[in-house]
Amino acid sequence: MSIKALLPFLEENKEKTKLHCATTSTDKSSPLVVFAQGGFKEWQEEQTKKNFERDYIISLIYYKKNEWLFAGIYRSINVVQNEKGIFNYTTELLDEGRELIGRLIVLFEKEFRSSYLLLENYLDALNIAEILRKPYTVGPFPGFENLFVSYNDLKGIITRNEESWKSVLSNVKGVYLISDIATGKLYVGSAYGDQAFWTRWTNYIETGHGGNVLLKEILGNNSIEYAENFCFSILEIMKMGTDDEHIIKREAYWKDILLSRSFGYNKN
Repeated sequence: MSIKALLPFLEENKEKTKLHCATTSTDKSSPLVVFAQGGFKEWQEEQTKKNFERDYIISLIYYKKNEWLFAGIYRSINVVQNEKGIFNYTTELLDEGRELIGRLIVLFEKEFRSSYLLLENYLDALNIAEILRKPYTVGPFPGFENLFVSYNDLKGIITRNEESWKSVLSNVKGVYLISDIATGKLYVGSAYGDQAFWTRWTNYIETGHGGNVLLKEILGNNSIEYAENFCFSILEIMKMGTDDEHIIKREAYWKDILLSRSFGYNKN
């Protein structure tokens, strides 16, 4: 079923509407996490270019391959460019489709990078995948083998105290990896003592560097915003009763394997 059958407003105004396919970028927080936090409208209103030069915007957020979460239809009221060159839009959420925000999953097989599209060119390609019973919230913990979370996403998860994540990450120790997507450099760290991963990673969210010497230097030479280049994953998990010395030895093992002392951010 086409989305235009569900939302006839789109067919009636397709030549006045921009289709915004919101995805994660290195310079902004994940739109899916921001949506779950209730801040998507403000996130969308800040643009690096004049991307919304039409009367209306239909907003879709990347959900998973070929599926997009409906985030509303907005009226573009005006735009002002600030001293940093950022275009700040003023928008208004319309009533059309309001009850489907966060519930409607749109099937859109988008195989290209452009995120700001003329709706009339793609409206027929937007179909209904499903309608969720309840609006989307941050997804459940994906499992240790699938965990690769950006600093911004992790910040949202920790700020919201997401229970499925906290319950898992508070009850295991182990060795983790921080990847700098701007440089490709790696940092190997460990969560032991009574910290576990949740408390240890909370330190990174609060400071950007978690107390690590070289990460402190990087942020000092740039700013805490540089931490938005960091992505977190887990190399090895252990029970809470595991001896701290064993975890430290395993941390050293991974530093050797990944050469993170020679080519990464580990100093020792």
